[in-house]
Amino acid sequence: MFIKQISVFLENKKGMLYNLTKILADNQIDIKALSMADTSKFGIIRLIVSDPEGTLRIIKSANFTASVTEVLGVELEDRPGGLAEVLGALKDSDIAVEYLYSFVGTSCKNAMIIVRVEELEKAHDVLQQHGFPIVTEDRV
Repeated sequence: MFIKQISVFLENKKGMLYNLTKILADNQIDIKALSMADTSKFGIIRLIVSDPEGTLRIIKSANFTASVTEVLGVELEDRPGGLAEVLGALKDSDIAVEYLYSFVGTSCKNAMIIVRVEELEKAHDVLQQHGFPIVTEDRV
């Protein structure tokens, strides 16, 4: 029902993102979705990958700091207002969004987003009640 997301903390230095993606490539880990945010000293890379447990083990053994977080994948119509409808459903149910990012799904023509909220179960139920399909790991 939920998607496992890997968060990796990278020092904000030249080549660090390459090093991370090269390790994943060398281990046949497919990156399905990615979000990157940075500050002057470090960055947070959020990844949805083909093998979350294996990825976490691999990158930790390469001395990267990483953790797993559960997130929701949501499918929505790719049209003006589609995202606002999803966010409106969450707002009306008093669910705060910590962050979100979009990704390209391989199995549908609609837009896909990853959403992080504190109340995952509640958000899942609210979005389903409003007719938004929940994306499972096998569809990312």
